[in-house]
Amino acid sequence: MTARIERVVTSGLVDIEGDEHKVENNTWILGDDDEVIVIDPARDADKILEKVGDREVLAVICTHGLPDHVGAAIEVAARDEAVIAVHAKDRRLWRQTWEETWPDIEMEDEGLFSVADVELEVLATPGVTAGGVSLYCEELAAVFTGKTLLMDGPGKLGGEYPALADQLTSIGERLFTLPHETRVLPAHGEEGRIGDLEPEFDRWLSGSLTGTQEAEPIPPLVDGTGASGITLNRDE
Repeated sequence: MTARIERVVTSGLVDIEGDEHKVENNTWILGDDDEVIVIDPARDADKILEKVGDREVLAVICTHGLPDHVGAAIEVAARDEAVIAVHAKDRRLWRQTWEETWPDIEMEDEGLFSVADVELEVLATPGVTAGGVSLYCEELAAVFTGKTLLMDGPGKLGGEYPALADQLTSIGERLFTLPHETRVLPAHGEEGRIGDLEPEFDRWLSGSLTGTQEAEPIPPLVDGTGASGITLNRDE
């Protein structure tokens, strides 16, 4: 097997409820010496394409339609005329960043993308957005979780959980059923493994994330994205 995973970290400011915050994003590159797929191209296309080098970009996949997941999507895809994929339910969210374009592919649950000698399976993981997805590569024992699951817990949007019940269902049914050795590769922060996080699930279900149980205060989760004015349409 020649496929490998590489990370590009970019940083920038996002406006969250009127306050600017410096945020770091992970863009993941999956492929071999000839071809790659770029996952969550955040803001700095030049830095991402420098890492790609002379390899062909086959596709750009956005795990969510949020601005810092799609901010460099068009420029990265344009170099090699690659397709851009976003879940159908995040199409309207995509348009808040790219008003005059639509993605080339509307992803659906259990869809497949191939690159080098491996496949990526689309896992619908709504919660932060209606069209949030994770991407599972069984051959490399890795799952790209976007904002759905970070190493300090479920991801937030602007400091809030837009649909926490849906998000926890996604995590429990689609992510924590993966093998414990599976690498968790999120859109923000460091990576870990499913087995590191799964023991926390019962605590999250019991209300620790929202402070509805008696417990020691939990520090705020590392929040990657969120821009004031973003409207999430739960129906599309």
